[in-house]
Amino acid sequence: MTKKMTITSIKKSKGVSPLVMITAYDALFARLFETDADMILIGDSLNMSFAGKSDTLSATLEQMIYHTNAVAMGAKNSFLICDMPFGTYVNKKEALKNAIKVFQETPADAIKIEGGEDRADIIEYLCSNQIAVCGHIGLLPQAVRSEGGYKIKGKTDEERLQLIRDAKAVEKAGAFCMVIEGVKADVACEVAKSVEIPVIGIGSGKDVDGQVLVFSDMLGLFEEFTPKFVKKYMDGATLVKSAVKNYADEVKSREFPQDIHTY
Repeated sequence: MTKKMTITSIKKSKGVSPLVMITAYDALFARLFETDADMILIGDSLNMSFAGKSDTLSATLEQMIYHTNAVAMGAKNSFLICDMPFGTYVNKKEALKNAIKVFQETPADAIKIEGGEDRADIIEYLCSNQIAVCGHIGLLPQAVRSEGGYKIKGKTDEERLQLIRDAKAVEKAGAFCMVIEGVKADVACEVAKSVEIPVIGIGSGKDVDGQVLVFSDMLGLFEEFTPKFVKKYMDGATLVKSAVKNYADEVKSREFPQDIHTY
């Protein structure tokens, strides 16, 4: 059994070995990912992957708690990070109340919240109250409606400097690592070098401290569209549909079940 990562070992990995993070939403897939993933993120992306929503904003705290507990049942030896959904950390008081609920009702090792300098005071408040926080800067999925879409960051010098300020603010506030999403690769590299905590990339190039992907994207199960930053490591949708067709054909032809499948 692989030794479970800790906040200390995650921090010490910077500059030593890239960190592997993957999303999971249930016990079945979490069990499959546990051996190779350093961290499992129970992402609010579940409402896009599972519920067919167009964005992550509809995810609720109750959903995140339910799915975090499900993942924990399958990956008992993994470092688990629970995404705090939209609207659950609008101020310090609400953020702490909701983070405490996650910690009390699940075995999550940490929570993740989106935002840089503008959320630093909330991150600091949470950390001062014994809540482990993973930050998230760059493209923020929870801001998709206010920004009018998913927009790549780091295209201008102003954005580059703001991302560095965001990263430093998140680090200073006490986060043990952060996700950087949808940022130009050269800028993401500079951001990662500007802080002492690991910076985990998604759509931000390879020169950061690790990578995270949504599992349904990585396994080729999501067919609606494929973001440029996603590599499909298998054609999962085709494999699943082929298996289901074989099952249906065998049921209709009475080839299944055979004697070995019968009591």
